[in-house]
Amino acid sequence: METIIKSAIKGGEFLIKETTFDSIFIPEEWNEEQKMIAQTCYDFLAKEVWPILDKIDAQEEGLMESLMNKAADLGLLGLNIPEEFGGFEKDFVTGMLATETLGAGHSFAVAFAAHTGIGTQPILYYGNDMQKAKYIPKLASGEWKGAYCLTEPGSGSDANSGKTKATLSADGKHYILNGQKMWITNAGFADVFTVFAKIDDDENLSAFIVEKDFGGISLNPEEHKLGIKGSSTRQVFFNDCKVPVENLLSERGNGFKIAVNILNMGRIKLAAAALGAAKVTATKTIQYANERQQFGRSIAKYGAIKYKIAQQAINIYACESALYRATQNIEDAIKSYEADGLSHGKAILKGLEQFAPEAAILKVTGSEVLDYVVDEGVQVYGGMGYSADAPMERAYRDSRINRIFEGTNEINRLLTVDMLLKRAMKGELNLMEPAMKVIQELMSIPDFNEEEQTLFSESKKYIAQAKKAVLLVAGAAAQKLMMDLAKEQEILMNIADMVNDVYLAESLLLRVEKLVAIQGEESAKVQLEMLKVYLFDAMDNIAKNGKDAVCGFADGDDLRMLLLGIKRFTKTSAVNTKNARRIIAEVLINENKYCF
Repeated sequence: METIIKSAIKGGEFLIKETTFDSIFIPEEWNEEQKMIAQTCYDFLAKEVWPILDKIDAQEEGLMESLMNKAADLGLLGLNIPEEFGGFEKDFVTGMLATETLGAGHSFAVAFAAHTGIGTQPILYYGNDMQKAKYIPKLASGEWKGAYCLTEPGSGSDANSGKTKATLSADGKHYILNGQKMWITNAGFADVFTVFAKIDDDENLSAFIVEKDFGGISLNPEEHKLGIKGSSTRQVFFNDCKVPVENLLSERGNGFKIAVNILNMGRIKLAAAALGAAKVTATKTIQYANERQQFGRSIAKYGAIKYKIAQQAINIYACESALYRATQNIEDAIKSYEADGLSHGKAILKGLEQFAPEAAILKVTGSEVLDYVVDEGVQVYGGMGYSADAPMERAYRDSRINRIFEGTNEINRLLTVDMLLKRAMKGELNLMEPAMKVIQELMSIPDFNEEEQTLFSESKKYIAQAKKAVLLVAGAAAQKLMMDLAKEQEILMNIADMVNDVYLAESLLLRVEKLVAIQGEESAKVQLEMLKVYLFDAMDNIAKNGKDAVCGFADGDDLRMLLLGIKRFTKTSAVNTKNARRIIAEVLINENKYCF
């Protein structure tokens, strides 16, 4: 087993290595315990959250804290917390499933994710033994609620430019904090804040564990927001707040690294939460389409509605495939690092760091899948979609923040390409050699030899060609622009979108291939239709982004060669996507829910 883990794919390597279906995890493989945990989460939302969404959005005094306490009573705040601190010590994959299911909880989902994620994890993974023993049991039990203070009025995406200061007191016993933080989730009821500040004139941030009772902390009133209205969001002010020196988290100047690594976790978990919300929204869309009568028949019988229902499901299924592929990769990496002698906490951070490119990809795609699903949900509901008396209005508003949370999608697109190129420059990821081979292949005569056709051979060929298109464009851009590439954000985002499409398309292919191996072709016929449609569209998207990118930096013969290469590597056979979507939609309509 250890040998298998150690030979596992590294973060970003999906671009240059073929992954086999038997090396990935698919959601059809959940065990009974995992299904029970997911059902507990769903039942909690159905009983405690969904019936009182209006009250939650009105921020009734004490309501969110009481919901958090009820979740704590079920053990949901401590799923991934070690047993020694009062948790259940479930693996990373199980924790992701719980996050996904609770993601349909609107504002509650945000409060829950902030507490169990950025509110707890910095102490859990960077705290010393004394800090963990003091804070983690109370955070796991819900006795104390956590919040995370990073963003400032002048520092959003550029987090390390924060102005909050920490100065050592004359007696050397306290750091005196002064500064302002904004958009702080759970601020209205948090007991413990992880606060980022610069000690004296340090270049990098440090992190501090700050209790509300330390004094010197004041809050602005609740922010009035477009969505997630029930989530407490306030500005937090520190005015000569005295923090004991033993509450410095990790080492001096290590705050930015803490922030980056905790964001890796936050990004992939945001994708999971968005996925959970998308599934519930898709179900409501299908149910309304079945109920709503126009021109004497259910609107679910019309082709335009079938298209929307099918496309919602295709996007959700592809995103889910990629999410749990990456989640299992991270879990395998954690086990590998533990086998090498790292503590569990450090192994988790290293595993997340290893797959940071995939986490960024998933943050972008997960949030944008949810945005598509809620937008089409509103459209299917028609006039009722715009009414606050129907569920789509809240779903639409609550979704929008996800493209800003945990680093904007623009930042995450830039980060994806930046991380891949930096790993290539360090020799950690061999991108340049395959990129050169692609250019050599382009100069040679195409191989027209017919290969033996199997059920997935054409799809695999498309994925392999799509990867070549990415390498061709990224390699040419890096070679032509060199250090100036970082300034060409439009080109970088084109390349990121190509990478995103490749990752989701390949993940979907691997999932369907594994499903066929387990259950047989007949039982996976609808998923095969999803794969056909998704791949057909993805290859078109890759071609468009590739052309946009190369037209932005190449000219003359170079441009002609690159455009020729993109055309060659994104060519597909014709697919009747209309019929495929109708087949998918019919299953969903008959089931009256998202059922995959």
